[in-house]
Amino acid sequence: MAGTEPVYIAGAFEHPTREAPDKSTMQLHAEVAKGALEDATLEKGDVDGYFTAGVPEYDSGLPPLIMADYLGLEPSYADTTDFGGSSYVSHVGHAASAIRDGRCDVALVTLAGRPRSRGQATGSGVRGLRTVQDSFERIYGATNVTMYGMAARRHMHEHGTTSEQLAEIRAAASHHAQYNEQAMYQEPVTVEGVVESRVVADPLHLLDCCVISDGGGALVVVSEDVRSDLGRECVELLGFGESIGHHDAGRIDLAKTAADRSGSRAFDEAGLGPDDVDYASIYDSFTITVLEAIEDLGFCEKGEGGSFVEGGTLRAPDGDLPFNTDGGGLCSNHPANRGGMTKVIEAVRQLRRETNPEVQVDADVALAHGTGGSIGTRHGAATVVLGREDR
Repeated sequence: MAGTEPVYIAGAFEHPTREAPDKSTMQLHAEVAKGALEDATLEKGDVDGYFTAGVPEYDSGLPPLIMADYLGLEPSYADTTDFGGSSYVSHVGHAASAIRDGRCDVALVTLAGRPRSRGQATGSGVRGLRTVQDSFERIYGATNVTMYGMAARRHMHEHGTTSEQLAEIRAAASHHAQYNEQAMYQEPVTVEGVVESRVVADPLHLLDCCVISDGGGALVVVSEDVRSDLGRECVELLGFGESIGHHDAGRIDLAKTAADRSGSRAFDEAGLGPDDVDYASIYDSFTITVLEAIEDLGFCEKGEGGSFVEGGTLRAPDGDLPFNTDGGGLCSNHPANRGGMTKVIEAVRQLRRETNPEVQVDADVALAHGTGGSIGTRHGAATVVLGREDR
């Protein structure tokens, strides 16, 4: 029945490279698509739904047409929703809706980009004016890192959060990254090491910020009929929610994100709550992004995120809320400056018992959450709740 049919993630693939000077963005899209389809034991000809957002080197505004042409796809359904880094979490939910509506059976979601090879100083450099809003914001030197710095300072002012508490998040991510041979930064760091790194946008330090990496990832979402013919373990999509946060005509709350709405919608659809989550992939463009999302998703009360992350809460395998066991965007990979894709991929790995053994969690239910844009101005939030088939 439309709206209730089970939908599954059958394939997930993360590109192993973090710097690809000799590859094009299109080539990276093709390589991750091939990897995800092979992981799902499907072929290109099986794909009848295609989802992507942005092809930075070919900014024509026609990404699904460009990429369907390059990949040789003939989809009956396509979606290019662009919520920034959370787009690919949204695409999973949109693919589920399309499948349940009978518009497709095998949905391919791809992400790729080369910001590292192209020398993009994401977060620190002032970009040109591209929107009406930029005319009122970017002209005063607003950048991604300064806007997240404002959010961190506001959270500290309102709730007494400390730099050491934010540093707990990077320390946990680095603990996990040491077991990931593909992570950009595999050396564990301490809380002291984070707060001793140079300040880049007060109160955020260098190690409060994510990596800049080339690469990409892909997912294959399938109907129940397709899943029944596959010879591999799949992960069920239990719930999905998305929302947009913005200035609200000047009433912006820098200490709060739209995760409170996207998360509650995903949990309601799944019939579950935060206490049911065994593992969480949470967007980590900056440490403050994680802290605010943890609160807004309901893992603790607003303002208690700082104390919540202390004491190893986020560390796998034994923490109360193991997170980003690949090292996340803070240490491993933030391909194309859009980290939502890898959040879903690592959640799938955890549920299929395929992640690095030192950080493997005994997880039956996982959450993946993306934050796109900037929590300092306007952003998209997207949340999926996933489960093992035999849970």
